[in-house]
Amino acid sequence: MLPSARDRTRRSSGGSSATVQSRPAARGGAVRRASTVSRERPRPTQEWPAPSIAAAAPGRRGDRMRRGDLLLASVTAVLARPSRARAQLAPQNGRVGLLTPIGLEGPATPRGGLLVRALETRGYVLGRNLTLVARAAEGRVDRLPALARDLAAEKVDAIVTVGFPAALAAKRTGVPTVVAVGAGDPVATGLVASLARPGGTVTGISDNDVDLSAKRLELLRDIRPGLRRFAILYNADDLGMSLRYRVTEATAGRLGLSVQALGVREPDDFATAFRGMDETRPEAILMVTDALTNLNRKRIFDDALARRIPAIYEQRSFVREGGLMAYGSDETEAFDRVAGMIDRIVNGEAPADLPFEQPTRFTFAINLKVATAIGLAVPPTLLARADEVVE
Repeated sequence: MLPSARDRTRRSSGGSSATVQSRPAARGGAVRRASTVSRERPRPTQEWPAPSIAAAAPGRRGDRMRRGDLLLASVTAVLARPSRARAQLAPQNGRVGLLTPIGLEGPATPRGGLLVRALETRGYVLGRNLTLVARAAEGRVDRLPALARDLAAEKVDAIVTVGFPAALAAKRTGVPTVVAVGAGDPVATGLVASLARPGGTVTGISDNDVDLSAKRLELLRDIRPGLRRFAILYNADDLGMSLRYRVTEATAGRLGLSVQALGVREPDDFATAFRGMDETRPEAILMVTDALTNLNRKRIFDDALARRIPAIYEQRSFVREGGLMAYGSDETEAFDRVAGMIDRIVNGEAPADLPFEQPTRFTFAINLKVATAIGLAVPPTLLARADEVVE
């Protein structure tokens, strides 16, 4: 069953959601380029916000990026008083790497903030005993292997990764790796031997593609009654996401739906994909998220809206930016469990002995403004199940 309406959030264009309020103006502006990093992420030359760093190291305004490094940030963190459960074994000094395929993540960004706060609850607090060292490829996934080796040279205890290419690059360093989100099926991609016994240097948390594909198709059917044909937009060069496409295709077949496969490999392929939709029009779109599709998401929002085609995405934040619907795992839960694994690794446990976990909490969000623009009447039953409604 989809999540209930309890505790769901409504965002009004006249309220706290500035992103939603400003979206129409953005649509009429300049064409967005694939290399553009999301506005909510720090730019490559941006220094980290100073407060916590200044508290830990007086006179320092933050760690600047070293020349030749791609997006390095380092923050020092403080050890809180141990809980009774851990009174006999206080947390060790930890040095944690964070490897991402797009923008830099740190304490002031959504995912980096989730990780830092989750580590805080386990006795690691910014300012004393935890160092977070971040590297990001800015959409150039070919740089990930070098960035992973750089993190290994930094002597980190573990590398937290986002996406399959980052996880694979980190695995090849031999440094304990904790997958946070977006890596696909870790067994099918060869990251681990099995979920119960990973058997190597990689553990983490990953979605169940079969269940999530079925849920997303169910939502598309709810908002487009009589749905018979839909398109899947995915990165054909990302093994994890290509396997997710195949799982979705198989699920669609069992539901009696036909699939229009639109694999992309570079930014120019998106125009070709949408021309293909003009020739053979799908009734809906499902976008599989990786670095390439993420960087081009606003083009996809615009093209889907211009063609009045409903689309569903995997990340809740996309709905606030102009996407119609999203259904996916709760990243707060994901990073909390990742922090638990990091804590165990820092205190001596091996990733091979930490089962690869799957999320238990999921969120559904819908943008009513986009639905109206497309000409969709959102069923009240669907609206009642939303955790977040953007108006």
